[in-house]
Amino acid sequence: MNGADGAGRRISAQVVCTAIRDDIVGGFFPPGSRLTEELLAQRYGVSRVPVREALRTLESEGFVRTRRHAGASVAEPTEQEAADLLEIRGLLEPLGAARAAQRRTEAHLKVLRGLVRLGQERAVQGQLSDLPSLDGWFHETLAQASASSTLAALLTQLRHKIAWVYGDGGSTRAVESWEEHAGIVDAIARGDAERARRLAAVHVERAAAVRILKHPVNAARRRA
Repeated sequence: MNGADGAGRRISAQVVCTAIRDDIVGGFFPPGSRLTEELLAQRYGVSRVPVREALRTLESEGFVRTRRHAGASVAEPTEQEAADLLEIRGLLEPLGAARAAQRRTEAHLKVLRGLVRLGQERAVQGQLSDLPSLDGWFHETLAQASASSTLAALLTQLRHKIAWVYGDGGSTRAVESWEEHAGIVDAIARGDAERARRLAAVHVERAAAVRILKHPVNAARRRA
């Protein structure tokens, strides 16, 4: 991942972008922290060129903000911006579920059913550490089943930003959440787009109700 030539640079920029995004979402780089090209290049073992490209991508996604003479830093979303993420998810995810009911393949259905089975088993057994990755895989597959690359990309970006801004309160309703997943998959398997849309809307609403802002201090400071 040295970014020496054109093809290598593009690949490196994508990989570095994912790595920086993961570190932002995971809290390694908290909101407001500076992101210098030199330190990032050292951290990920690449040249500054792919780092620069990655920062531009992350700025377009809303994870990074660049100010003249101050350089790049991790964005500090306001409470309103955080609320908007949940509202937008409430609009897009039901649309994705409805389209999945109309466009899914048997391969999508097989993966979704397998994930629901695993998720339900882990939830009942109290093995909660596995659930975030299974949940992410479930929603990623659901988005892909919509057969809309644009919608899938938007939903993926939303999931990343929600995971960044909000703590996951899903452990308090793990069993219920995976029952809701099962209902959505059942509607998709039947080709019932309206039911899939309705169940997805309920699922998003209930999930939003237990989410807590990770950085309420930052949100309060932005209001002042």
